[in-house]
Amino acid sequence: MQAIDLFSGSGGMSVGAAMAGIDVRYAVELDKHAAATFSLNHKSTILLNQDIRKVTSTQFHGLDKKQHKIIFGGPPCQGFSTSNQKNRDKNNENNWLYKEYLRLVGEARPDWVVFENVKGLLETENGFFLDAVLDGFKELGYTTSHFVLNSADFGVPQKRNRLFIVGSLHGIELDKPKPTVKKHRTVKDAIYDLPELDNGDAPDITEYARDAETTYAKAMRKKLVQCGNNVVTLNAPHIVKRYSHIPQGGNWEDIPKRLMGNYTDVSRCHTGIYRRLKEDEPSVVIGNFRKNMLVHPWRDRGLSVREAARLQSIPDWFRFAGSIGFQQQQVGNLVPPLLAKEIFLNIKNIMD
Repeated sequence: MQAIDLFSGSGGMSVGAAMAGIDVRYAVELDKHAAATFSLNHKSTILLNQDIRKVTSTQFHGLDKKQHKIIFGGPPCQGFSTSNQKNRDKNNENNWLYKEYLRLVGEARPDWVVFENVKGLLETENGFFLDAVLDGFKELGYTTSHFVLNSADFGVPQKRNRLFIVGSLHGIELDKPKPTVKKHRTVKDAIYDLPELDNGDAPDITEYARDAETTYAKAMRKKLVQCGNNVVTLNAPHIVKRYSHIPQGGNWEDIPKRLMGNYTDVSRCHTGIYRRLKEDEPSVVIGNFRKNMLVHPWRDRGLSVREAARLQSIPDWFRFAGSIGFQQQQVGNLVPPLLAKEIFLNIKNIMD
């Protein structure tokens, strides 16, 4: 199968598609920093670094007419996120970009579509946007299935719920994929072999701290002896001091109030702020992990970009471009490849 990745970001879903043996021929991404990372890692894919509203299907002229086509991707999801209570409604301009997705599907007429987004799409405006997407695919002649999947059930060491809408131009309904692991992978399974870093360290490429001991770590490393993106935000001393009071699984509530003096009302802090990861469980959601001040399980610092990437199931050969802030944003926005891979494998199995 050949594919087009819309709203590709840095390419998490494309990594998952490649894992499933799908040839990603084209991608569309407006953000120049995410586009730079995509191009760095997907050299055989033609990337259109353009506003999707100006893209037409005539630009996908290199597709093989004899091969089945699939269009996948997800419009910006911040407007649908349950953590966004300011403009999670019809007035958010980005919430309407799904129409561009539908337009290109209508023009290109792929055999399959995979529309990915946050679970909050189910609830925003009482399901208005979900119904609009489903109705849009139906009007184009697609039979759809939709379901919410937890990435931890598919080998990703992170609890992350994502909504998938799968459409078939040939009247096929896709069953909800069954979990691929009986036991969830943990934070320690994922990052224990990675370089040992301190607050503010930024060696980028460096050797691993120890041999990979878990199946997961071995799969992420392959035969590499070094890995990149080992960069950690430099937090101020008073922030690091706060970290020292937080046990695994704890959050800002474990920090003495005398150390939280810069907060007007500390009781209004979000429960996810200053969350120290538990080493023996999957990670909490890797979103904006710098803003949320996610804390390393056994060191008093934030997560490195590579550690966050491991928790997203991004292989170690994958490199993130740009400043540390842009790298962190790209990691947080990714769709875990191991989760995406399962969707694509289920589609391929039906086609076979």
